[in-house]
Amino acid sequence: MNLKESKVRYFFDLISELTKKEIKVRYKNSFLGYLWSVLSPLFTALVFFVAFKVVIKLKIENYVLFLISGLFCWQWYTNSIFASSTLFLNNSSLIKKVNFPRETLVYSMVLSDMFHFLLSIPVILLFVFIYRQKFPYFIFLLPFVVFFQFVFISGISLIISSINLFFRDLERLVIVFTNLLFYITPIIYSENMVPEKYKIFLYINPMAYFVILYRNIFLFNKINLDLLLVAAAYSLVAYFVGYKIYSFLRWKFAEVV
Repeated sequence: MNLKESKVRYFFDLISELTKKEIKVRYKNSFLGYLWSVLSPLFTALVFFVAFKVVIKLKIENYVLFLISGLFCWQWYTNSIFASSTLFLNNSSLIKKVNFPRETLVYSMVLSDMFHFLLSIPVILLFVFIYRQKFPYFIFLLPFVVFFQFVFISGISLIISSINLFFRDLERLVIVFTNLLFYITPIIYSENMVPEKYKIFLYINPMAYFVILYRNIFLFNKINLDLLLVAAAYSLVAYFVGYKIYSFLRWKFAEVV
C-alpha cells in the first residue's frame, strides 16, 4: 500500500470511527434510544394531521403517509444543519490539531443523521402497508436520492460550521431561516397546491426537490428523473461552494476556537 492509498484508508477509517462515536453518544443513557428518532416526526405528523386534516380538512389522501414521507428527510436536514453551527466549536481540541482533517467531523455528523433517517424507512413502509398502497418498487432508486441529500447537507454544513467560527450570530440566523424554509417546502401541503406565481420559491428550494422525490417513491410509486437531476445539481453546487469556503477558512480555525 503506497502513501496515497494509506492516507485515503486513514481518512475513511477516521470517518467511520467518528460516525460510530456520534451514534453511541446519541444513544448513551437513553432508554428509548432509536425510537426518539421516529417518535419526534410521528408526533409532529400527528399535530399537523389534526390541524390540517381534521380542523382545516385539507383534501389530501393518505395524509399521515404524505406527511411522514417528507418529515423524516426534513428531520435529517434540520438535525445536521443545527448541529453544524457549533460542530467545530464543540470539537475545539481536535480542531487545534494541525494534521487532523476537520471536514471528517462534518461528514461523520451528517452520516450519523443519515443512519437515523435510514432506520425510519421501515416506519414509512409500515404506513404504506397500513394505507394499503402498492409496494414502492422504485425504492431501488432510493440510494441515489439519499446519496445526493447527503452531499447537499454536507456542503451546507461545511459552510455553516466554517463561517460560524468567525460570525457567531450565524447560529441564530440558521434557526430562523430553517424554520422559514420549512413552510416554503411542500411538507404539510402538496406542491400542486402552490399558486403558479409563487412556484419560484419551490424551484429555488433544494429541499423541495428531495421531499417531492421521497414522496413520489413512497406514496405514488414513481420517480421523476428531471427532479433527481436538479437535486443532484443543487447537491454538487452546495458541496463545491461549501468545500471551497471550508478550504479558504480552515487555516484560521485554530486561531478562533
